[in-house]
Amino acid sequence: MKKAKAMINSHIRAVFFIVMVSTVLLSGFAEAQASRFNMTYSYFGGPGDVVGYVDRTKGALQTVSPSYFDIDAEGNLTITGKFDPDFVREMHSRGIEVVPFLSNHWDRPSGRAALENRERLAEQLADAVEEYDLDGVHVDIENLTADDRDNYVDFVRILRETLPEGKEISAAVAANPKGITYGWQGSYDYEGLAEYCDYLMIMAYDEAAEGSAPGPVASITFVEDAIKYALDRVPAGKIVLGIPFYGRYWKSGEQYGGYGIHMTMVGELIERYNGKVVFDEYSASPKAVITVRKGQETVISGRRLDPGTYTIWFENEQSIKYKLRLVQKYGLKGTGSWSLGQETADIWSFYSSWLNGNWFVDTEDHWARKAIAEMEDRGWMKGISSTLFAPDNSLTRAQAAVILVRALELEATGKSGGHYSDVRGMHWAEQEIDIISQHDIMKGVGSGKFAPDKPVTREQMAVMLDRIFGGREEEEAECPFRDITSGHWAYRSIVAMNARGIFEGYEDGTFRPGEYITRAQMAVLMSRVAEYIE
Repeated sequence: MKKAKAMINSHIRAVFFIVMVSTVLLSGFAEAQASRFNMTYSYFGGPGDVVGYVDRTKGALQTVSPSYFDIDAEGNLTITGKFDPDFVREMHSRGIEVVPFLSNHWDRPSGRAALENRERLAEQLADAVEEYDLDGVHVDIENLTADDRDNYVDFVRILRETLPEGKEISAAVAANPKGITYGWQGSYDYEGLAEYCDYLMIMAYDEAAEGSAPGPVASITFVEDAIKYALDRVPAGKIVLGIPFYGRYWKSGEQYGGYGIHMTMVGELIERYNGKVVFDEYSASPKAVITVRKGQETVISGRRLDPGTYTIWFENEQSIKYKLRLVQKYGLKGTGSWSLGQETADIWSFYSSWLNGNWFVDTEDHWARKAIAEMEDRGWMKGISSTLFAPDNSLTRAQAAVILVRALELEATGKSGGHYSDVRGMHWAEQEIDIISQHDIMKGVGSGKFAPDKPVTREQMAVMLDRIFGGREEEEAECPFRDITSGHWAYRSIVAMNARGIFEGYEDGTFRPGEYITRAQMAVLMSRVAEYIE
């Protein structure tokens, strides 16, 4: 790659660009373009309800993990009453895999019996997966101790060897931000389990749980530290971050609390009791306080809310977005969630785009949001802030220079070029402007100036891209635009880029060469460039 960059010049630039981008795609960007993995547990509701829950995710899911596999007192497999073959077929028709989770429901004796009976249990699971056309097994045995650590790994090893080829095996593991080696957290050998699993799902929630003091279900520090612990032991591509779709509530004056509550119910309580909501910046978690007065009692999840003041720590759009950014920050495989149906439906309006790196609030419903997300993921374009992309702002010459230098990974050649009087020592993009000029892709505007903050027109961008590609293959192409004649200074470049499928015109048959390019349009152009080179 470095040698290719050193050799680049105006005569071989097109060849270099093809080789360079293809190499980059093969070495990582192809993976970056792909949608990150997203699974969810299904525990609440009947099959018909769950189909509706899945459909409202708007295609955000790859895997559903329903509660089909339980463990009895002797450590044998029990198919639960929730199993429904019609649901499995419905999911498969949508391209979604069904990987039931195997659970001891926090019962230590049955969990240990399962590990003692591991060879037989593995056979039972393999038989069930094959008989019921399931896609694998998600192991979720909890409340064991460090004494069970080796047996746990051995069970997963046997299960891997026993399951039919091509079936998934994954495991839920306790979040362990403090690196605890005893008790429940100590039962999970991350490294050992990952050897045999397709991924580990970190249960990065219940930081504050039933019986604990009031606090966030999953503060951002707790979650990030849990990720760091996992990354010291497991490749990022095998880590799935668990997202809670619930909250917990405590009644003031009572010693015991922390009862679970669906996200959907939190909003109802806040509205009913005129609750006050604050977003705790330190934990990146929302907290609500409601007061139930006499005569206003209600029942939530089978528990009665008597008169009194209640504190509810829960999750909302803002807190979930914080967590989704960590997936991108650490390059994780994706996310999981406990559990489908507890979330508010509006979560799915942003979930996929944020999971895949598009976290700009001004692009969530934008026509170019996919291309913008791709450019952010590739590192070719950045926002004007951490949450704003300004998609409809005009692209400046400086921004164009930076994007092209990043995309081509261009380096200084040592030849003369650049050093413009309106850039030198005073502009944030000075280095990239010098480099792009040295490669003759962009030039100054005359009088030793570059005009870095001047907008770029469509005709100018066509010429820049044509200089990169070379344009020889399109010399015979015809111009389809009624406002471009053969005498236009950028005629050949516009025709060449249209022939390559990079630049398109408008529905009225015009190209509008002097119109300014927006940042969103540039994202789409660069996405087409990458796709063409592939």
